[in-house]
Amino acid sequence: MTHIPRSALLLGLAGLLPFLLGMVTMLRPEGFGFWVQQNFGGRFVGPYLQLAYGAIILSFMSGVLWGFATKAEGQLAAMGYGLSVIPALWAFFMVGGGPTAAAVNLIFGFLGLLVLDWYFWRLGLAPKWWMHLRILLTAGVIITLLPIVF
Repeated sequence: MTHIPRSALLLGLAGLLPFLLGMVTMLRPEGFGFWVQQNFGGRFVGPYLQLAYGAIILSFMSGVLWGFATKAEGQLAAMGYGLSVIPALWAFFMVGGGPTAAAVNLIFGFLGLLVLDWYFWRLGLAPKWWMHLRILLTAGVIITLLPIVF
């Protein structure tokens, strides 16, 4: 079964909304961006939103990978637990130093997460449909972060 369950797909796509909102408010600051800032505050605009939310999502994905590691045993489980904390640590140590550097590091963090997703999926610890969802969502995240970099 490689069909992504509807609820997982919808929730995953909904998780892209803060990245999209940040991108739109950055590309259109005079209209929509100004309105969002006036009504919700500066942290919900442009790179501020994307970078903070990206760090949160990398940390959240560490928890997802930890859950996959619980399906393994022995040395494989220990390795899985160790690997699962990498995205959260990456976010903690690498997301900072200005918006451009932080966005580049988030992009690399999400690409690294995709490698970890593949590893857990290849071991049979993630659902069969997992990589279809993760490739789609990772592409969405990277596309929305690119305007910060360029």
